[in-house]
Amino acid sequence: MTVQRFDVPSRFAAGAQFTGGLLGSGSTGRTHAVIDPATGEHVLSYELAGAADVDAAVEAARRALPEWAGATPGERSDAMHRWAAVLHERTDDFVFAESIQCGKPLKLSQEFDVPGSFDNVSFFAGAARSLPGVAAGEYSGDHTSYVRREPLGVIGSVAPWNYPLQMAAWKILPAVAAGNTIVLKPSELTPLTSLMFAEAARDAGIPDGVINIVTGAGPDAGEALVGHPAVAMTSFTGSTAVGKRVAEIATGTVKRLHLELGGKAPFLVFDDADLTAAVHGAVAGALINSGQDCTAATRAYVQRPLYDAFVEGVAELMREVRVGDPFAHGTDLGPLISHAHRDRVAGFVARARSYATVVTGGEAPGGELAKGAYYLPTLVTDAPQDSEIVQQEVFGPVLAVLPFDGDDEGITLANDTPYGLAASAWSRDVFRTGRAEREIQAGCVWINDHIPIISEMPHGGYKASGYGKDMSAYSLEEYTQLKHVMYDTTGEARKDWHRTVFGDH
Repeated sequence: MTVQRFDVPSRFAAGAQFTGGLLGSGSTGRTHAVIDPATGEHVLSYELAGAADVDAAVEAARRALPEWAGATPGERSDAMHRWAAVLHERTDDFVFAESIQCGKPLKLSQEFDVPGSFDNVSFFAGAARSLPGVAAGEYSGDHTSYVRREPLGVIGSVAPWNYPLQMAAWKILPAVAAGNTIVLKPSELTPLTSLMFAEAARDAGIPDGVINIVTGAGPDAGEALVGHPAVAMTSFTGSTAVGKRVAEIATGTVKRLHLELGGKAPFLVFDDADLTAAVHGAVAGALINSGQDCTAATRAYVQRPLYDAFVEGVAELMREVRVGDPFAHGTDLGPLISHAHRDRVAGFVARARSYATVVTGGEAPGGELAKGAYYLPTLVTDAPQDSEIVQQEVFGPVLAVLPFDGDDEGITLANDTPYGLAASAWSRDVFRTGRAEREIQAGCVWINDHIPIISEMPHGGYKASGYGKDMSAYSLEEYTQLKHVMYDTTGEARKDWHRTVFGDH
């Protein structure tokens, strides 16, 4: 499993901003480094964007809006199909860039992140041709009504560092498919693939200014983008705490808001479940992307007859996971995004030792891996339901397992956090799983699996996990507005309802 590498500093010598079809530098005078989390080495140093760069990018998007919004659905679709073709030609570049900036094992970038993101492009290229309004009838008796679906305008989106390419795709694609233009702020930790994604769109013939990237810190570029008066909508993915701040700023300009926030996904195992399948599903669901996934399986509730065997099986399988160099053949688990984040995850586990049992893991590996931001797969048991490690988002390779007795208790525990992004239920009984999928409060509920996503189906949360949908045709509703048009059918100057204002007839 090899990919062709490229020289990152040469590739982004012009800077890490993309405005009006061109790479350029920021204007803050402050530099930032992209760090390889597997080694701690600098990958790229660049100048951060600030409010002035946001203004320039929004202006580029505003200038591009009339042409792009005025294009036919077929023209936008054709351009996006060309974009998909360009992306496929550059697959290796995207795999390398995503792995070097995030520490993702090659097989995760190569088999999940990159092809999934490219499939999103193909899906929205087709969806761009299917944005109808509704032809209606004469509801008032003397008027014909119909509904137009129109783009909102300039979109300002903020994306996180855990899935940089996928999050760029989720933000950009429905926006531009619906005829909007966009300014995206990726995380300053991981801008490479967002910039490459926008470059590929330009090279496919999507007009300059339709897609713009500003790479800066949240308090500077992020807040300037969210609060910009010319931005019609903000889409944000990140923590619930930051999401609250985004909502406060967006309120000042009464813009539409889409929030995909934190998660604490329950993994509910009933006593008739396939134990082997549940064990494998829990380890895969807890450790994908080193656990840095808001839909990751973070708290497993196992009905008591299976509890001991489940804990034993998960611990054994976690110990077999191969932690190592993301570019080495056979690596299963790479590092966390940074040493600071690794220390944050370690802090959760260290505090849990005072009230729970760490069955396996619970430490950073030594040897050659010590210089990277690695943390071993970790299994925690005996934690109370109201404890920090059960209730709060750890965002690392840590799974807490708790027992339950009756089905009522299991579903109650599954719902007992502020979050509601994703969940899974494991049983051979369709009536049990049917009840679980109805009663678990989450935007996605998997049955006898955990994590898979597809372009055709929506992704989004309940409760403190936010609102609005990514992916699927449903996401297009976030990026369009409806207009009711009403035509008089009588041709009469004096309408019957006029008597309510003047005259008697």
